[in-house]
Amino acid sequence: MIFDASNLGYWVLLGSGILLYLFVIFSGGGDDDLDMEADFDADIDADMDLDADVDGDLDGDTEVEGEGFGLWSVLSWFGFGQAPLMLLLATDLSLWGLLGWMFNVGLGTPTGFLGIVVFFGSGAIAFWIGKLLAYPLGKVFAAFGEDVSSDRLIGCLGVVSSKTLPHYVAGKIGQADVYDSARNLMTVPVSLPHWAEVIPRRGDKILIVDRTEHSYLAIAKDSSDEDRWLAEVKQLPQ
Repeated sequence: MIFDASNLGYWVLLGSGILLYLFVIFSGGGDDDLDMEADFDADIDADMDLDADVDGDLDGDTEVEGEGFGLWSVLSWFGFGQAPLMLLLATDLSLWGLLGWMFNVGLGTPTGFLGIVVFFGSGAIAFWIGKLLAYPLGKVFAAFGEDVSSDRLIGCLGVVSSKTLPHYVAGKIGQADVYDSARNLMTVPVSLPHWAEVIPRRGDKILIVDRTEHSYLAIAKDSSDEDRWLAEVKQLPQ
């Protein structure tokens, strides 16, 4: 009964999930699908700017202000945006295949309407469990594949969590909560570059612009410092 032809679909789902897990592991934690996630987000709402993304993420709510219900709201309920897409799909497919096979065997390989109920019911349960597991799994894989010497946070937005951000030359360091490109939330040491004029305080949005030996360098978002930094970046040779 375990290898009955009626279980073939569930074995395919389980096998696909396992293959995706292997792909995520050997690709370094699922970072290879970040471009796909970015394109997906853009297609859902072309008017969603980066500020709205950060506000929604750091508040624990991926809905955009003014959007009570929408496609992105529905997808976020299933865990989209809480973990790399490949990792989320691997979890959902593996659970769907495993639960569907268990229900199918337990009910004596039902057919007809009951078989359809088992198939879609197990899928719904799998997606619900996948949502619950998405964030912790994303954190585990992010920590597993994280390169602490990388500059992957440069260009990312965050929110100041310490009282204020001091200048790096002052020998002090503040803290900020930053989402990387894979939407993994990290609390990192942050300070201001020596030329920064605007002092961000707790709850203010910042932009990571560089990395030093001891901390990241950031500037206040939507400030004169950001305008200055963007102007300097544009002047750099391509």
